[in-house]
Amino acid sequence: MKNILFIAAIIFSVIFSGCSRDSQNDTSDGDNDSELDPVVFTLYSDKTELFVEFKPLISGTVTKFAAHFTHLGDSFKAFTEGTVTLRLKTGDKEISVISNSPTSPGIFRLELTPEMQGKGQLIFDIQTELFLDQIIIENVTVYPSEEAAFFEQTETPEGDDITFLKEQAWKIEFANQLLIRQSFNEVVKTSGQITSAPGDESVIVAKSQGVVKIGKGNATAGARVNSGELLFTVKGSDVIGGNIDVRFEEVKLNYEKTLADYERGKELVKDNIISLKEFLEREIALKNAEIIYNSISQNYSGDGENVYSPMSGFIKNILVSDGQYVNAGQPLGSVSKNRRLLLTAEVSQQYFSRLGTFTSANFRTEYDNKVYQTSDLNGTLVSFGRTVDNNSYYIPVNFEIDNKGNLIPGSFVQVYLISSDIKDALIIPLSSLIEEQGLFYVFVQTGGESFQKREVKTGAGDGINIEILSGVNEGERVVTKGAYNIKLAAMSGSIPEHGHEH
Repeated sequence: MKNILFIAAIIFSVIFSGCSRDSQNDTSDGDNDSELDPVVFTLYSDKTELFVEFKPLISGTVTKFAAHFTHLGDSFKAFTEGTVTLRLKTGDKEISVISNSPTSPGIFRLELTPEMQGKGQLIFDIQTELFLDQIIIENVTVYPSEEAAFFEQTETPEGDDITFLKEQAWKIEFANQLLIRQSFNEVVKTSGQITSAPGDESVIVAKSQGVVKIGKGNATAGARVNSGELLFTVKGSDVIGGNIDVRFEEVKLNYEKTLADYERGKELVKDNIISLKEFLEREIALKNAEIIYNSISQNYSGDGENVYSPMSGFIKNILVSDGQYVNAGQPLGSVSKNRRLLLTAEVSQQYFSRLGTFTSANFRTEYDNKVYQTSDLNGTLVSFGRTVDNNSYYIPVNFEIDNKGNLIPGSFVQVYLISSDIKDALIIPLSSLIEEQGLFYVFVQTGGESFQKREVKTGAGDGINIEILSGVNEGERVVTKGAYNIKLAAMSGSIPEHGHEH
């Protein structure tokens, strides 16, 4: 029995030796399965994103690093200058290498030959003209041999990640955002209108009937005017009834007559030729005539009744044409200071119980598609409706705001009324969302050059940000700028060639 077992062991040894030789021969022919896969890290500081690739560290072997450095900010951009010091620290031993400039925008190439073995740190010290920074990779292993590194290498599962290179991201408006839970406000989305605030606008009316003449060539909508500036003249020379010129002459003659009667009466009353009662009647008649005369004469010239701007500001509109006939009391135009405006949001009756919880609002204009915040415009909640008009289903909510931008009175806007607080919400900018057939998606950055497309469920939005209910998790990074470019890369179906060594 022992002889049989011995012979079987010899046969198994020969077979295993042959398989080993075949495996070695396959490797010598360049079988990629025996090659070491690169180690990839993507780390962030407050100022910098580091994406670095390198082969596993082996004692006594040169390791090449392709380190990609990106400035974080409103838009992520490649480093175009700076010095990077790479240090490998194992125990109390340390080696380092310095690169004084990127070999191409954003990419620093470094080479390091580890002399020790075991666990250590890779420390990247970054110095630019604007700031100093440091990023540390913990628990990096330095292997004694390539065989040891290969033995511990784990196979990376294949996924459906989208590849979008750093070189591509640096050429466009690109940014991502770390998802953290934070407070957010419940929002009611509705429509509204911007109008002039009470006291900020004045309507100009004709005080007599006649033919209107627009005063100056610059008396047009949007023109700046000063208080007391001539805007219109109403002439009555061609009008038979209610002629301002005839009226002025009548008032003037009556005033002159009553003045003469009064002056004559002062002498007559002294000699008791007229009674004191008659003299007082003449005095009253004079005062009445004087009031009427002054009222007409202060706005009357030889050309007719002059109509002046009641305040400094801008002409909101001109309601008449040159040469048009107008009646007394008819609006000719309006002037607005354009300093304070009224934002009126029309709220559905279903939100009546929450009207008192609205504290501020965001609104989006149609003409510049920009979102404004009442908190940035010195806005205050003025009032909200207590009743509903018979012809309307909506309740008005009014905010008074400063016109610090180019807000146009009379324009219609999209309003986001900000209400009660939502605790621990995941918030992303609206620019992150991509809509496809009624569904919403975002791109999550899973690595320096890898992304995943995720369907998300959205919650409340305030016109700038929106709450995400599902599809992403806290701690992940969502693309906030450049999502459409990543979508195009995914649609192409091809993996782009790298412009650098990995």
